[in-house]
Amino acid sequence: MTRTTRIRAALVTATVVVTAATVSAGVSAAGPEKASKPSKKQIAALFDGWNAALRTHDPDVVADRYAKDAVLLPTLSDTVRTDRAGVVDYMEHFLEKKPVGKKIETHINVLDGDSALDSGVYQFTLTDPVTGERSVVEARYTYEYEKRGGKWLIVNHHSSAMPES
Repeated sequence: MTRTTRIRAALVTATVVVTAATVSAGVSAAGPEKASKPSKKQIAALFDGWNAALRTHDPDVVADRYAKDAVLLPTLSDTVRTDRAGVVDYMEHFLEKKPVGKKIETHINVLDGDSALDSGVYQFTLTDPVTGERSVVEARYTYEYEKRGGKWLIVNHHSSAMPES
């Protein structure tokens, strides 16, 4: 190998090493690849999962759908719930009424691959645990979801009865 060939080979090798290092640094600086945005249908299905959890009549199963630091502003209580114990406490009383929820109107905003909002109007058919009488409560709702540890969780849930007309 001639001296010129050795120099060219060294320059090519150096260029490859520098290019590889630059690309690698660029990927590291960009961070992990962003999650693709879920569809509105996927976010709407989160309510279906929550509603199915209600049908188990197990407050812990329902509470599992909330993040540990979630805030719940419930329909049938004046108490703001800010931890799992509070969510479980509310659900114990709510589930006694055998609630069956149904969305009337929904508006979903997918913010990014890890967060979304679902707002609208829903109604619950409730059964009085003593008399067995049924009633329907219509309410406005907002669910804020975040994907944490690969799982979609409720981080904020606000529900308020519709104001009187």
